[in-house]
Amino acid sequence: MRLLCVLFTITGFFMQGQEMQKGFEHLEAGEFSQAEIFFSKILKEHPENKTARLCYGRAVGLSSDPNKAVKIFEDLLIDFPDDLEVKLNYAESLLWSRQYPEAEVYYSVLLEENPENFSVLLGYANTLSNLKKYKSATKWVEKALNLSPGNPNALNSLKYIRLGYANRLLQERQYDLAIGLLDDNLREFENDRESLLNKANIYLILKNSDAAIDVYKQLALDSRDSIQALTGISLAYHIAKREKDALKYATLARQMAKDSNDSISRLMAAERYIQALIWNHKYSRAEDQIEHQLELYPEKPWVLALAASLGMYTGDFKKSINNYNQILEIDSASFDGNLGIANAYFARGEIKEAMDYAEQTLSFYKNQQDAEQLLQKIEFGYRPMLEENLSFSFDNGDNQAFAAATTVRLPLSTKLEVLGGYTYRKTRNTRSGLEANSDYFNLSASYKIIPSVKFRVNTGLINARSVETDYTNLTGEVAAQIKPFMRDDLEIGYRRDLQDFNAELLNRKIAGNHLFLTNNYTTRYGLGWYLQYMHTEQSDDNSRKLLFTSLYYSILKKPLLKGGINYQYISFEKRMPELYFSPEKFQAAEIFMNLISDDEDKAFNYDLTAAAGYQFIEDGDGQPTYRLQARAGYNISQRFIGGVYATHSNIASATVAGFTFTEFGINLKWFFKAKPLFNLK
Repeated sequence: MRLLCVLFTITGFFMQGQEMQKGFEHLEAGEFSQAEIFFSKILKEHPENKTARLCYGRAVGLSSDPNKAVKIFEDLLIDFPDDLEVKLNYAESLLWSRQYPEAEVYYSVLLEENPENFSVLLGYANTLSNLKKYKSATKWVEKALNLSPGNPNALNSLKYIRLGYANRLLQERQYDLAIGLLDDNLREFENDRESLLNKANIYLILKNSDAAIDVYKQLALDSRDSIQALTGISLAYHIAKREKDALKYATLARQMAKDSNDSISRLMAAERYIQALIWNHKYSRAEDQIEHQLELYPEKPWVLALAASLGMYTGDFKKSINNYNQILEIDSASFDGNLGIANAYFARGEIKEAMDYAEQTLSFYKNQQDAEQLLQKIEFGYRPMLEENLSFSFDNGDNQAFAAATTVRLPLSTKLEVLGGYTYRKTRNTRSGLEANSDYFNLSASYKIIPSVKFRVNTGLINARSVETDYTNLTGEVAAQIKPFMRDDLEIGYRRDLQDFNAELLNRKIAGNHLFLTNNYTTRYGLGWYLQYMHTEQSDDNSRKLLFTSLYYSILKKPLLKGGINYQYISFEKRMPELYFSPEKFQAAEIFMNLISDDEDKAFNYDLTAAAGYQFIEDGDGQPTYRLQARAGYNISQRFIGGVYATHSNIASATVAGFTFTEFGINLKWFFKAKPLFNLK
């Protein structure tokens, strides 16, 4: 609310009013610094002039020093204790200096003395609004409007009261009520820019992209708002995972901004365009644009945020953390800086740091949904879990197998995890009638030393029984998972297991001692290379070498569609075809496609793979191969997940004697505790 200085006091002179006219014009035009200088000169000649003192107090309070203005009006109150104009200016100065509780008390007194005064009613409403008492503020501003219908100052206050109230309802996630208040504003203030932007933001939070786009289209009334509307539409399409459309509208905004004289609009368009390039994985172009912006605006938070975002998309989390730290050095309360670094630490596996910054985000931005979701995601990741897997398989060698595996996963800290499991397996050959059962108990632990190094140890005991044998054997594994380079995952280790594919193998008590290495490297452009090598020494004095490599490319990101070429080579030192598939040389090559949908926002997910190729056994002719795999899962609740899977293949392997193999099963996961067993902090 702006109260104008009166032109004359009761004791003033007409000539003084004329002398102060220029100062009044400065105040009316919002030129408060000039008004302050002007009235300070008047007061040197007329130090006791009430009008000059009032106007000087207003100019000081609105330009440079609200607390000094409070003192000026306090002095005026001493000289004019019953003057309502002085009282009103003093009350307003309390608002300028953010002394809202004191203002509420003072306006309450004024209200008792002047219950029908428009300025008092409006000032009281504004005070309550600043105290976030929006319901009461609405009541009092409506009373002011009853006294002065259509008053622009009161209507403006009502608009901002509704905006503030809608923002609080947004924080409380009462989205429908917030939208209702914004619609009230839009009925009285058609196409109001702030109301439209707030309404679109709510729809973005609700991931209702179509509704957000409709609102942004209403905003496009002039060049500046059209640019903001286009950038908003681009973001809406990104949320809808329509990245090409997001880039299209970001490009339109950028083109329009070239002809704009508004620097803010130009920067807004440049920022969204770079973001859209990143969303579309056009990293080189985005990098060039970021470097250009850094030359123009070195160390500007919004440019640093873009560089950090690029690092998040390309897997350079360390670089992102450095960028976010630079932002926080400039502004410790930065939303992008705090939430961004929280996500970067989470991606690196530094959980404590991720939680610290997520909580810091919430300390600045109460109930912020993304920060709360990150904390929930971290918490959910460390809940204890019980998993049950039931499967049935058969091949054209008349082997059948049923297996039931139960696993308990117990995270004991953010670094240490313990797993215990029991597996029962029953195998039978329908041709020979040979049967065998096995019970397998295992206990394993994994420990993350640093984010890039994790050790895993597993020990197990297997008992196998049939009409021909009954024995117990030990199994185990020691492995290290290492991230030697960015976007590279390496695992090396030793494993001991028992060949249990069919009854015949169980009866033979064949144990394998494997030394293995796997490595997966992905480029930031979607090209990846997977390599696995394994050397096996078996208890039957045979040995095996296995090499598997895959070159693949990510064609789509949402859903993830990968395609590529696989090659496998197996060699046994001794051929033992009467017992198991053991060629001196086996090669297989295939092309494959893999479609994965694991959208966290959706309850249903799936993983489909199809492959076809040729295999070569010894020096024989090539035989066509195929492989089909499917998995579907459904999040029944936050604590219960169910799924089914199936595999069908005619590719030979070191344990499958036939050329066709089929398996299907059910997988169930139950997070039997709602929270981790330990304190995450």
